Amino acid sequence: MSDPQRRIVSSQHLAEGPAAEASEFEYGMIIAYNSFARWMQRCMAAAGMGELSALEILVLHNTNHRDREKRLTDICFLLNVEDTHTVNYALRKLLKLELLTSEKRGKEVFYRTSDTGRALCESYRKVREECLLEPLVGGNMAGTNLSEFAAALRVLSGFYDQASRAASSL
Repeated sequence: MSDPQRRIVSSQHLAEGPAAEASEFEYGMIIAYNSFARWMQRCMAAAGMGELSALEILVLHNTNHRDREKRLTDICFLLNVEDTHTVNYALRKLLKLELLTSEKRGKEVFYRTSDTGRALCESYRKVREECLLEPLVGGNMAGTNLSEFAAALRVLSGFYDQASRAASSL
């Protein structure tokens, strides 16, 4: 029989006290993020572009989202990335690989996926459907279940954002 107080955490010293479950959640986030990053890179490699980092893949998909041009600030905001220089580096690499195009208007630069970038996103989508979506549906993790989980993650991210602002003021 398992001990109800035994928790799966990355740092026991953070799992003590009244909110010990937060440490369990944080460890889940750590391994989920790393699994997700690894998945994105392997999926993109299968789609034909193995040299992209997880952030570069996120930037490519975000830029492709709804076929609307985006600025650096738009991409950072939508991805909740504070370090704009990392996204700017990703944009430069994607431009060099001809997956994006850019247009400067006044002081602003607008990015859009190129035909090559859109084709790569479509290839990624096909690999994702075959390798990830079918098992999600089979494992009863699609539809409403997954949508509710995503909503909970967005709410929790708000708590972590607020806590980061509070910690910055200490």
